[in-house]
Amino acid sequence: MYILGTKEEVNSNLQILRNNNKTIGLVPTMGALHQGHLELVKIAKQYSDIVVVSIFVNPTQFNNQEDFEKYPKTLDKDLEILNNSEVNYLFLPDTEDIYPSKPLLSIDFGHLDKILEGSFRPGHFNGVGIVVSKLLNIVKPHIAYFGQKDLQQVAIIKRLVQDLSFDVQINVVPTVREEDGMALSSRNLRLDPESRKAARIISKALFFAKSELLLGRPWLSIRKMVNQMFESEPIAKLEYFELITSDTFYVLESIGEEKSVSICAAAYFSDVRLIDNVSIFD
Repeated sequence: MYILGTKEEVNSNLQILRNNNKTIGLVPTMGALHQGHLELVKIAKQYSDIVVVSIFVNPTQFNNQEDFEKYPKTLDKDLEILNNSEVNYLFLPDTEDIYPSKPLLSIDFGHLDKILEGSFRPGHFNGVGIVVSKLLNIVKPHIAYFGQKDLQQVAIIKRLVQDLSFDVQINVVPTVREEDGMALSSRNLRLDPESRKAARIISKALFFAKSELLLGRPWLSIRKMVNQMFESEPIAKLEYFELITSDTFYVLESIGEEKSVSICAAAYFSDVRLIDNVSIFD
């Protein structure tokens, strides 16, 4: 695996491969790698000749400075994981290389960044849009791979690519879960044992709600039961639990005739905030 630290190094190494008609796949990450990231790498290796993984903890997408400072950093372990996974290139830029100056640009994603994550984390998706644009412009991949766990982020990035005519295909990889159903996330590393045990409730609630919806139960009564589930767990604090259209992120009160519907949730466990989602018709 070759480590590239600057835009110039990325361009000089990858341009040769493009000239030889190699398909380049990008897996953007913020490090603290886990099996979910490795699934992205696995899929990328199936559909791309060359796999580039980026590790960059993007400061502009954190609306909470403490969250940014506490974000897990496990670079030595990450390097070992990527080497063992036979990744071709790691793009490991400094903050100054990505942001030589403070961005003046602001991206408005309309209603997509006004609800759920956008509502509770103002400015978050603007930061995501800017850094993803930068990574796509620097690496110039043919395919970029993202996890379904960050479903609203996926919708934002798809819209970004569509509206700005990026010449890239977005490949969405299903969420990887632990044996107890909990979605893998870098933030899981911050959970103490008591919080980790309590955090199982988020996936339990999602799959319960999905099952009840498919049985024809009304959404409002399902959400009331979910609220009661969270109220019974002292460590958990539910932030939102919503039924939405998967691609356009409009909030629903029932499934109706929609063909692509998901449930999205966010909750705090002590001071660690986790998100998760399930698709209803997968």
